[in-house]
Amino acid sequence: MYAVYVLKSIKTSKRYVGYTAKDLFDRLKEHISGSNKWTRVNRPFKIIYKEIFQNKTEVIRREKFLKSGQGRKFLDDLL
Repeated sequence: MYAVYVLKSIKTSKRYVGYTAKDLFDRLKEHISGSNKWTRVNRPFKIIYKEIFQNKTEVIRREKFLKSGQGRKFLDDLL
């Protein structure tokens, strides 16, 4: 299974959209530990949105949508 997720930085209120095949909370721990430059600078986080998918193609398509202008608007309206 795959998950697309949206993190919100508690420090800066910025959002991070990503996907993973790992357990979502294990992936969040990696972000909190500073696994890449953006998450290292903007941590700590909370998960504000997630969706589960059966295959990689679907999750990548959804991640791209959430990163688009329409996807950002969708998240703004939802949250």
